Amino acid sequence: MPRPRALLSWSSGKDSAWTLHEVLAAGELDVVGLFTTLNASVDRVAMHGVRGELLRAQARALDLPLFEVGLPWPCSNEDYERLAGEALTRLKQRLGVTHVVFGDLFLEDIRAWREAQVGAMGLEPVFPLFGRDTRALARAMIDGGLEAVLSCVDTEQLDGAFSGRAFDGALLDELPEGIDPCGENGEFHTLVVAAPMFEGRLRVKRGERHDDGRFQYTDFLPA
Repeated sequence: MPRPRALLSWSSGKDSAWTLHEVLAAGELDVVGLFTTLNASVDRVAMHGVRGELLRAQARALDLPLFEVGLPWPCSNEDYERLAGEALTRLKQRLGVTHVVFGDLFLEDIRAWREAQVGAMGLEPVFPLFGRDTRALARAMIDGGLEAVLSCVDTEQLDGAFSGRAFDGALLDELPEGIDPCGENGEFHTLVVAAPMFEGRLRVKRGERHDDGRFQYTDFLPA
């Protein structure tokens, strides 16, 4: 019997990568592509600040089609919902997908918003990691061979000096009290450079740090 066809919401970061790893291991869904929104004016993944060329390198390492949705900047919530919704509707018709997989961990309001958004298109949302203990999950990612670096830090929640660091056991040990180990409250965002399902490790080099007044970004480039 054919498996349901699914798109995976890909952020370039660790949560979406580990979600894909678990979905592939379970084998219940046929993941036919990655779905990502970008700031079209600078060709970077929104919030994560990851260059589009590294995003595409990840897709090549996964041997999966990447479907990009360019967003204006600034982008209102209404524009986001319209543009992402139009793209998902086209992909549903073109690819025959019935499910969209998300890497959300515990934010109920975000989950409800996604459920409403994709449900209105006749698609079923899937949240494989939702409700997991994030401290145990972060350790499982690292122990399981996922490698990532912090590409963005919200300096209103976490010291900007963490930007650019490896997401590893040492970092988890140094996170202040109240900071989620997976950054689910937006404390930090990551760029995945290696994972169990990657065909090879991404070679990246650390570029300059920059901030926009609140967020401290580290610019990673292809090595």
